[in-house]
Amino acid sequence: MTRDGGTNGAVVRVAAVGDIHLSPDCRGLLRPSFATLPLCADVLLLAGDLTRHGTVPEAEVVAEEVRDLGVPVVAVLGNHDYHSEQEADVARVLGDAGVTVLEGDRVLLPIGGGKVGIAGAKGFCGGFAGSSAGEFGEREMKDFVRAARREADGLYRALSGMDAEGCGARIALTHFAPVPDTLAGEPVEIYPFLGSYLLAEAIDEAGADLAVHGHAHLGTEHGMTAGGVRVRNVAQPVIGKAFALYHLPLVPTPVHPTPGEPPAEPASR
Repeated sequence: MTRDGGTNGAVVRVAAVGDIHLSPDCRGLLRPSFATLPLCADVLLLAGDLTRHGTVPEAEVVAEEVRDLGVPVVAVLGNHDYHSEQEADVARVLGDAGVTVLEGDRVLLPIGGGKVGIAGAKGFCGGFAGSSAGEFGEREMKDFVRAARREADGLYRALSGMDAEGCGARIALTHFAPVPDTLAGEPVEIYPFLGSYLLAEAIDEAGADLAVHGHAHLGTEHGMTAGGVRVRNVAQPVIGKAFALYHLPLVPTPVHPTPGEPPAEPASR
């Protein structure tokens, strides 16, 4: 679900990248590029697979790359960040460096006279229309599909209510893909392991202005949900640079007068 509405020309500049797969031998690799962010972006989104194997030493490298950048940094974890079963420690290390790590929740950022709402969830696999897994049969298969549904439900809850909170731009941040469009270039046989249509349903039902994901290294940058929400695959092998930059219209937050005071007069021109 997308929106129409006046923005007075205001925009939010969104930098995004995923699948940077850092380890101790990559120390300092991205910092020079990230240091330029205050000149061109209002927020940095990290779309998962920030480490190679999900260890604390790798997370510490990521933390140093993004610490004190001068713009907010918001992240979700990816499957690589879960590999060593230290995902809570990985998230803690990133959080200690000032990164907001989301999993089924959201953060509201005051940017450019408005509020930007970012809802995040890792997501999961399961496939897309015509080739998706079903919640039937063995317990293992039902658990697999239920994991995908839990992730999508968490994303839906995080996105819901953003309009009521006065968000002038709404972003869905995941690691797994919500649509097959951005998987073009990957072997078709592995599409079911790269994302889930349930994520796109959550995005369309709750509403968003942009969806950002990673995971598909051989995929395509641009896609769209059935409901018309722009989807961008920002896996670093796809975008081929330290980060991609997107501009979103930003609806300014209304300024309400103090009770008993008249509304402000419009500025003369």
